[in-house]
Amino acid sequence: MSCRKRCKREIFKFAQYLFRLITGTLNTDSVEDELELSAVRHRPEGLEQLEAQTRFSRKELQILYRGFKNECPSGVVNEDTFKDIYAQFFPQGDASTYAHFLFNAFDTDHNGSVSFEDFVMGLSILLRGTVQEKLNWAFNLYDINKDGYITKEEMLDIMKAIYDMMGKCTYPVLKEETPRQHVEVFFQKMDKNKDGVVTIDEFIDCCQNDENIMRSMHLFENVL
Repeated sequence: MSCRKRCKREIFKFAQYLFRLITGTLNTDSVEDELELSAVRHRPEGLEQLEAQTRFSRKELQILYRGFKNECPSGVVNEDTFKDIYAQFFPQGDASTYAHFLFNAFDTDHNGSVSFEDFVMGLSILLRGTVQEKLNWAFNLYDINKDGYITKEEMLDIMKAIYDMMGKCTYPVLKEETPRQHVEVFFQKMDKNKDGVVTIDEFIDCCQNDENIMRSMHLFENVL
């Protein structure tokens, strides 16, 4: 198997693992118990509210919460735990920087932790959201300082983090300057008015006209 195929398989395995982490060791026959909250510090919103806010069914939310509480008894995930999850699936590289960026994208209120609500809302968009919702989420990931724009340096930071995560599957096959070269191409394509930043409208317009990106938007739909 080629290195590129192995890398793609690792990414898909992580998406599967994310759900196995939440659902893999659970007894789905007892989901009628709903949300058992006595042992956690963080109390999630009611099921009805989360069902209305996401594209998950009540039963799916019950299963997701049971797994979430099993892995995170405190009711929240901190960044170190999030990084540990990524490290398990990318042992050939250093996933810590990319996991940091991804954690910040899930941590919508920027309080240093990801609650069950944060997790489910993000997962609902990534797996079952519209193309527009998924691209908005992706833009937020690349907009590291959350100022509403993506700079070339922010795009480069994300790109370097991805290559670091891939580790020996990327290096030394690709040259060290490869991330910057890729960013130059992508950024020039997205920055249509050449003002040095990419707006969300430019980002979405460019992605919607890229067949490869659009195909990837549907990759993990209906995994659960």
